[in-house]
Amino acid sequence: MSRYVRVTRFGGPEVLEVVDDTEPHAGSGQVRVRVHFAGVNPVDRKIFAGGETAARWNAVPPYINGNDYAGVVDQVGAEVDGVRLGDAVFGGARHLAQADYVVVDADTVLHKPGGLSMQQAGALDIAGRAAIASVRTLRLSADDTVFVSAAAGGVGVLAVQLARRAGATVIGAAGLHNHDFLRSLGVIPVLYGEGMVERIRDAAPAGVTAALDYHGVESIDAALELGVRPERINTTAAKTYRPELGMHTVGGQAATPAELERLAGWIADGSVALPIEAVYPLERVREAYQHLAQGHLRGKLVLDLGAESEPTGS
Repeated sequence: MSRYVRVTRFGGPEVLEVVDDTEPHAGSGQVRVRVHFAGVNPVDRKIFAGGETAARWNAVPPYINGNDYAGVVDQVGAEVDGVRLGDAVFGGARHLAQADYVVVDADTVLHKPGGLSMQQAGALDIAGRAAIASVRTLRLSADDTVFVSAAAGGVGVLAVQLARRAGATVIGAAGLHNHDFLRSLGVIPVLYGEGMVERIRDAAPAGVTAALDYHGVESIDAALELGVRPERINTTAAKTYRPELGMHTVGGQAATPAELERLAGWIADGSVALPIEAVYPLERVREAYQHLAQGHLRGKLVLDLGAESEPTGS
C-alpha cells in the first residue's frame, strides 16, 4: 500500500487527509521514487483553497497534494537511461509529491549531490527555481542595492544569497528573530511594518535600485516609494498588482534544470544555506500548513514520509 495526502474539497488545511491506496508502478520511460521528504509550499495552500490558482494548475478534487519531493529510485521502467535503482534523486511533480511513492518520467529527476541533505532536496524545487529565475531577471550587479521582502522565507533566503553572489548589496525585510541569521548571510536586515521605508532609507542612504518581492502588495508599494523603477521590480507574491506598471512577474517556471542542479551543488558544498525550520510526519500535514500560514519562517517546512534510511549521495 502507499499513503498519500488527498485534497478532498477546496478549503483550508482541514481538507487534507492521509489515505492508503495501491502502490503505483513505473512504466516505460519512467522511474518510481520512494519518497523520503516532500516540501510544503505556499502555492500548495493557494491551490487547495480553490479559485484562480486551482484553475491555473488544473486542480479538481480529489487529487494528491504537493510538488517537491526527494527520495530513492526503487523501480526503473523500460527504456530508461541515466537513472538506476538506488539513485538518490529530487524534483517536482505537481499533484503527486506528498506520497510514499512517486512515478515520474525519468528525464525529470535530478540526482542529489552527496552534501545536500534529503530534507533540503525535498524542499528545493519550487523555492529554488523561483529564487533563481527572479534574481536572474533583474540582472543584478555590484552597482545594485536590492530590497528583498520575506528575506528569511523559503524563496527569499535563497534569493538574498544569489543576489549577494551577483555582487549586489542586499537589504532584507524580516522579523526580528531572523535578523542575526540574515546578517550571517551578508544581508542588511530591516524590520517589517510601519516605518519600514524609513528604515530602508537609513540602511541604504545612496538609494535602492531593485526589489524582489516574495511577500505581497505592501512590499511593492515600499519599493515604489523608495524610487525603484517598475522594470527593476520582480514579484512572485502579487503578480496581478498594478499591471500597468510593467513589473516583472517571473517565477520558477523560467528556471532550467541545469540552474537548479547548480544551486543544489552550492547548497551541498555549504556556499548557500537552506535552513529547514521544521519537519512534520505525513500524518500531521494539516499542522504543517497551519505553521506555514503563520509566516515568518526561516527557510522551509518538509513532510517526513518515514523512509527507513537516507543514502549519502546519488
